[in-house]
Amino acid sequence: MNILGISAYYHDSAACLVRDGEIVAAAQEERFTRKKHDPGFPHRAIDYCLQAGGIRFRDVDRLVFYDKPLVKFERLLETYLAFAPAGLQSFLAAMPVWMKEKLLLKTLLREEFLKHGEGMAKSELPQLLFSEHHESHAASAFFASPYDSAVVLCMDGVGEWATTSAWQGKGNTLTPLWEIPFPHSLGLLYSAFTYYTGFKVNSGEYKVMGLAPYGEPKYVKAIYEHLIDVKPDGTFRLNMEYFNYCTGLTMTSRKFDHVFGGPPRTPEAKLGQREMDLARSVQEVTEEVMLRLARTLHRETGVENLCLAGGVALNCVGNGRILREGPHKGLWIQPAAGDAGGALGAALSVWHQFEGKPRQSDDKHDKMKGTYLGPAFTNAEIETFLRSKEAPYLRLDDSVLFEQVAKDLAAEKVVGWLQGRMEFGPRSLGGRSILGDARSTKMQSVMNLKIKYRESFRPFAPSVLRERVSDYFDLHSDSPYMLIVAPVIEKRRCPKTSAQKNLWGIDLLNVQRSDIPSVTHLDYSARVQTVHEETNPRYHSLLKAFEAQTGYAVLVNTSFNVRGEPIVHTPEDAYRCFMRTEMDVLVLENCVLYKTDQKPLEGDSDWKNEFELD
Repeated sequence: MNILGISAYYHDSAACLVRDGEIVAAAQEERFTRKKHDPGFPHRAIDYCLQAGGIRFRDVDRLVFYDKPLVKFERLLETYLAFAPAGLQSFLAAMPVWMKEKLLLKTLLREEFLKHGEGMAKSELPQLLFSEHHESHAASAFFASPYDSAVVLCMDGVGEWATTSAWQGKGNTLTPLWEIPFPHSLGLLYSAFTYYTGFKVNSGEYKVMGLAPYGEPKYVKAIYEHLIDVKPDGTFRLNMEYFNYCTGLTMTSRKFDHVFGGPPRTPEAKLGQREMDLARSVQEVTEEVMLRLARTLHRETGVENLCLAGGVALNCVGNGRILREGPHKGLWIQPAAGDAGGALGAALSVWHQFEGKPRQSDDKHDKMKGTYLGPAFTNAEIETFLRSKEAPYLRLDDSVLFEQVAKDLAAEKVVGWLQGRMEFGPRSLGGRSILGDARSTKMQSVMNLKIKYRESFRPFAPSVLRERVSDYFDLHSDSPYMLIVAPVIEKRRCPKTSAQKNLWGIDLLNVQRSDIPSVTHLDYSARVQTVHEETNPRYHSLLKAFEAQTGYAVLVNTSFNVRGEPIVHTPEDAYRCFMRTEMDVLVLENCVLYKTDQKPLEGDSDWKNEFELD
């Protein structure tokens, strides 16, 4: 049975093909359209999934959408009524779109699906099903996890009504336990501070997390006193007098400005100590709520495994605290934890819950295939493209390739790396990555300012051989999806000098903190990716070659894109990004290009005008 799941029309549209319970393919629409967080119907992602599955649209047995628009419309209407007459401007802006498109979404979806039908009549379309938003999140976390039994915690901005929900998974069933309804939302609290510190909502939350260690938790008390009432069990309510997202076109109100000392920071303006302290404060509150909720679920159910999904589950600092301080023995986080993963969860939910099909688990291996679920390209395809560009390259056998690239990395060259299937989710995991030497004291600055063209404070993540992780980080479990932050072990840290101890905020940026400085954040933490031979043998081989040459089994790994651009998809995307930046080497499967050999791009536009800054 072929089940096609999609998410669309809000942000991060995606498609997923599940066949007889196996995840065959999954991809976000943004990778094809080159429009970050593309909310449009995922036509290109669907085409890819069908191609990867070797089927036509006629062979699909079930279609499923990741949430229920009528229930969401009910929530919007009730919210506007509850806050009336405030919110009239927001109401007038939202309603025409709902009345024209989203309220008639079933009809619209069928029309869009028919475009893939090669002459099919509407009556021939597969059955179209709808999953609830948080059910899709929960299914993506539990059904794809290694566990036969687990509790699931979903936390995001809002679905239909739920903003936080708890579920119990057993075998092929998911049972809802409880939920916290809109407008009380941990995700929207964090997004409010994202907006207030001058970053883009639904995009810049990870910047707030990265900025937090530069600040002090000066505003934690004010957040608890004015914004959020958190109970000992982790449940919470927000004081809506300080927020504007129910009735207005911004996240925060003037009362919020009064508490935190002025208006929101203007985007792209200079970051000050206030923004750093705000980031640290909301991060600490968020971690505390996450930890309390996890403890409550364990106390209420006694279940030893915990799965996480929803946008808040991308807060890897909070995840790390749950792993270290929480009561659960097993923790698994859906790598596509945001709305894109809803397409996958909806499809798995149809197979296991609607169709009632059994599920096999061994408590060790998940169903995500390392999240390498996107398109791949052959050497023949790559060489045809490179010849069309008249781009000089070397084709190296594997026996030479990994040693040569490791040598380039050890010489502090920055390497663009496209290998195998593209990752599903927001992280580059060695399929579409930019790599560097973690030992380099200048690599963070070079990558931020000359490659990614992004804010200098933002940290980079390490990829480490799974079998070597404990040699570098205080982490004794798998972290294949770069979703857990762990401390660098003590013996690798550099003690601070007396002068360094007096530094503050952004002045700490250039202080060397360990013998792997490019991946060690201000607080000696790192967002770790463990690399496994079973799921990515080529990236594993590169790390082994680098270790053989340098004695270090760690590389800097960041997403293959510039600021505001989706992660690269094709060899052409990768070549263009390589040529537009100060990357030194590009590796496309077995084809290696050196910047010094290349001629400038002809007729290229300025990427800063092409991509809207995130």
